[in-house]
Amino acid sequence: MTAIAHFPRPDVEYTLADAPAEIAVPPQSTWRRLWNHDTLRRAIVVAAFLAGWELIARIQNNDLMLPTFGQTLLALVDGFKSGELPAKAGISLSLLLKGYGVGVACAFVLTSLAVATRWGRDLLFTLTSMLNPLPPIALLPLALLWFGLGQGSLVFVLVHSVLWPLSLATLTGFQSVPATLRMAGRNYGLTGPRYVVQLLIPAALPSILSGLKIGWAFAWRTLIAAELVFGASSGKGGLGWYIFQNRNELYTDKVFAGLFVVIAIGLVVDLLVFGTLEKLTVRRWGTQN
Repeated sequence: MTAIAHFPRPDVEYTLADAPAEIAVPPQSTWRRLWNHDTLRRAIVVAAFLAGWELIARIQNNDLMLPTFGQTLLALVDGFKSGELPAKAGISLSLLLKGYGVGVACAFVLTSLAVATRWGRDLLFTLTSMLNPLPPIALLPLALLWFGLGQGSLVFVLVHSVLWPLSLATLTGFQSVPATLRMAGRNYGLTGPRYVVQLLIPAALPSILSGLKIGWAFAWRTLIAAELVFGASSGKGGLGWYIFQNRNELYTDKVFAGLFVVIAIGLVVDLLVFGTLEKLTVRRWGTQN
């Protein structure tokens, strides 16, 4: 078999066509730049909703059934001037923080046990399967029987509304941590609480924040619903009792004002509190888009 001779090839240099130094991009119009902002689009949706509300209320022309947005706004201003709405909102938020804090603490204890031991995992799965489908408001009669006509009854149902969704979300986040990261933590000597705090929680933070937001929403809805019954029983309460009392007295504009405050508090907590927390953690660290 004869060898094939290899002859050296001269180096050839190919030059590309001269490209333009800058690519001309047509400037966007002012309206286009504004439309790209999420805040403006959301504001347009809210404005359209309020305009539709005002139009329907004026067509119906029945203040008892549906007051106009202007009437609701006047009732809202009067409620803040008199101090009644801020006081009711303060009562509700105080109860919410107590129940939410206890529920979060219990959820982290259960999920830590579930990660550390097989017995803890079986315990969490069993309790979640049994109690998570149970509506928190359904436990209010038992809570009133066990804890009486006090804040303990509302805190109990709030803990129930927060505990199970947060536990499921946190456990899902812990289980999604890559095995290589787990082994790296073990190699560095992380065990027990240090393993959970220094490795699992930072890695599972997106799921944990999602569970915190879901638990907050469940707790806020449960509190308003529970206060309707609790306030009617004890003669006092927060925003739920304010709505219930004005509904009985046929002040529909004040009912809508109370609902407006409930919605406003939910938006502030979701956008400012959780939104800021996400920007400072998971988005800044690149674990979430």
